[in-house]
Amino acid sequence: MNWDLTKLYLDFDDPALEADFAEADRLSGELEALLARADHADERGVLTSVIRLETQLAAKLNRAGQYVFLTLAADADNEPAQSWYDRLRRAAVRAEQILSAWARYVGGIDDLPSVIATDALLIEHDYLLHQLEERARHTLPEAIEPAVLQMQLTGGHAWEKLRDMLDAGHTVEYRLGGETQTLTLSEVRLKAYAREAEVRKAAYEAEMAGYKAIETPMAACLSAIKGEALTLMDMKHYASVLDETLEQAHISRKALDAMLGAIEEALPMFRRYLRAKARHLGHAGGLPFYDLFAPLGAAGEGYTLDEARALLTEALGAFSPRLGALIERAFEERWIDAYPRAGKQGGAFCSDAYALGISYVLTNFDGSMNAVSTLAHELGHAYHNQQLYKNSILNSDAPMTLAETASIFNETLLTERLLARATPPERLMLIDQELTEATQTVVDILSRYYFETDVIEARKQRSLTSKDFQRMMLDAQRRAYSDGLDDKVMHPYMWACKGHYYGPGLHFYNFPYAFGLLFGKGLYRVLSAEPNGAAERYEELLRRTTLSDAADVARGMGIDIEDRAFWRGALGLIGESVGRFEALLGDYAK
Repeated sequence: MNWDLTKLYLDFDDPALEADFAEADRLSGELEALLARADHADERGVLTSVIRLETQLAAKLNRAGQYVFLTLAADADNEPAQSWYDRLRRAAVRAEQILSAWARYVGGIDDLPSVIATDALLIEHDYLLHQLEERARHTLPEAIEPAVLQMQLTGGHAWEKLRDMLDAGHTVEYRLGGETQTLTLSEVRLKAYAREAEVRKAAYEAEMAGYKAIETPMAACLSAIKGEALTLMDMKHYASVLDETLEQAHISRKALDAMLGAIEEALPMFRRYLRAKARHLGHAGGLPFYDLFAPLGAAGEGYTLDEARALLTEALGAFSPRLGALIERAFEERWIDAYPRAGKQGGAFCSDAYALGISYVLTNFDGSMNAVSTLAHELGHAYHNQQLYKNSILNSDAPMTLAETASIFNETLLTERLLARATPPERLMLIDQELTEATQTVVDILSRYYFETDVIEARKQRSLTSKDFQRMMLDAQRRAYSDGLDDKVMHPYMWACKGHYYGPGLHFYNFPYAFGLLFGKGLYRVLSAEPNGAAERYEELLRRTTLSDAADVARGMGIDIEDRAFWRGALGLIGESVGRFEALLGDYAK
């Protein structure tokens, strides 16, 4: 199944695409003129006018931007899309300058709450306006902002684009049993989930060898992007790159420290799981990296896409019929691009086309249980988006921390549903898959947090090379995994594998995944304790993720994210699964 992007535009020659871009250009000009002449004599009038124009502009740029982004995600060499990408990046720079001008205006209002209280439209956008007030403290100086943002087009954004093209277009030699195949990186990575040990090991060796051909340009991309981040940090008056990310994530440093502290306390539990899995697979000591994703128990392969659809509709629809109906609609209307192919981006994501009220989902489906779980994860994002479509488009961008809530919740629902009717071999497979995912989202994410912290500190002194990144990555993995991994078989190129390091406006895109997993599990526990009306309370929480900071959203469910006890409770659910895993392995050994 390939997704149907004609819902956006018929093709790149569609007159509607050019018309929407022209209208975005007109709206941008009107906003620029309005903000250039705006004074504070009629603050209510200025703010309401800007919100109405920004709403229209956001809809036009969302529709055109999604068409270009999604086309390139599935076809990296598409020349019309590449040409349009450059045009849209310029439009995005212009929109960024308009947002900065708006922030400066809001920052100049003496009593913002009193102004907001005078108009229903302003009340609806209360949180956004207060975010803009805070942004005003960190906006680039007006005189240099246009030049800086324009230079980013040939700086950070260009480096990011190069990295994505290298990743999507690179092929590696995969050798097994005397035969050699040429595979894309995404295809060879998928073999990490194969049942056959020799397949997993050969895939790992092919991946490691393959990165050697692109490690130098990949390292240049990452070094340049982090160098740019440090320059902009100083210009925006942030104390650190992390401080800006915390603001984007809508959480306090206290909340982050509470979560990280609880995770570090729980690391022995994860290492216990990894060593138990290693013993079961015949390894002495820690688990070699190529066996991290080795499936255990009953075979999880064999799902067709139609079977996955039926399973997800039944399992997730049991919690909420509206969730089940959304899954059916996503398949029926072809929101999903399912299978790997040359030129297609690896991994999976969900992207919202707010202008149409739908979400597009990219996966690299291979029929495994893991692939079904990934599909559940991404459709959780789509369900979250459906709740956000009830808000203004300006109130539809969830912070990184809360954006993972619905995806993790979906995975939990699927696992619990399957465990309830599983045989012992099936339970082993499901619990191992749950723990594999949890280990990646907690322990590996912690290693990535350590890595990015070290990279940014080192980048203050000099440009960094592939050897630097490999050394720091291995150090970070040893610190997080310790004896849970085989020290001699780790993943020194994880910095090249993960595209999240390369977003020029989004650094430390690692801890939000751990936050999302643990918050989602903790939320599942809260809703399970009071099942009456749980789906409705859950949907309202998802809708509110863009209308307040994360602590306030959580507080509405009786959760305190700045208290380490909440995170310990969520990690305790994973600990229960580790205990069940060890018991099942003990049964196998008898």
